Amino acid sequence: MTSTSARPTERVRVQVHGETTRRKEDRVIGEEPLEIRLAWPGQSGERVWVTMRTPGNDFELAAGNLFHEGLVSPQSILRVAYCTDAELSEEERFNVVTVWLDRPPLRHPSQILSSTGTGSSACGVCGKESLEQVLQLRPAAPWQGPVPAIEVVRELPDKLRNSQPLFDVTGGVHAAGLADADGNLLLVREDVGRHNAVDKLAGARLLAHQPSAEAVLVLSGRVGFELVAKAAASGIGAIVAVGAPTSLAVRLAAESGIALFGFTSPTRAVQYAG
Repeated sequence: MTSTSARPTERVRVQVHGETTRRKEDRVIGEEPLEIRLAWPGQSGERVWVTMRTPGNDFELAAGNLFHEGLVSPQSILRVAYCTDAELSEEERFNVVTVWLDRPPLRHPSQILSSTGTGSSACGVCGKESLEQVLQLRPAAPWQGPVPAIEVVRELPDKLRNSQPLFDVTGGVHAAGLADADGNLLLVREDVGRHNAVDKLAGARLLAHQPSAEAVLVLSGRVGFELVAKAAASGIGAIVAVGAPTSLAVRLAAESGIALFGFTSPTRAVQYAG
């Protein structure tokens, strides 16, 4: 559910310059702020994060973000809803989501989130002091099941690309998917922010009362430290990415027991950890 002002894509008028110039209508990916609030007994609602996101699957994004930050357990979430504060405009109302818990959070938001509580659509788990801190915050146990064979790994990016309707329309959005060890793509989410797409995956599983863990997280771009941190929090067994990892991503994957593959295509995959 979104308002008419919060849509995953928007129509714009453009001029296409080539051998000739022509005017046409095009679609661009939506990008709007989402404020995430957390409420629990004795606390009516506290802002914990603001991120730029593609509207859609907002409840999943909120639940997944709070889970990956180590603030909530799956069992503690009572409900998720758009905010109905009277002072909010119609446009703002669908850009504010509150997550209600049946108990206090696992830690107070101020203990682990930045003082500003804001992020861009390119920013993920910001402010983590060390690899050790990420591992301490991990709610899920390390993956104990099988991970895909290299032949399966090389097939996964194309499977993800073929499951990206927003990219087909706009060409301007990241994707993340969950797959089993046999390469079956179980769930895909798209967002202007790569970390948001991963949060939406975890949130979808949590709100469906399913485990956050899975054999493989498939990513449409590069692999930064914050994405490996989210995978570790969810109990992911392997990460398969189209792009390159960073040095800290490789270190965290190795420390977390996550198999990490980059530069993945039908003919090639580079394994960095696992």
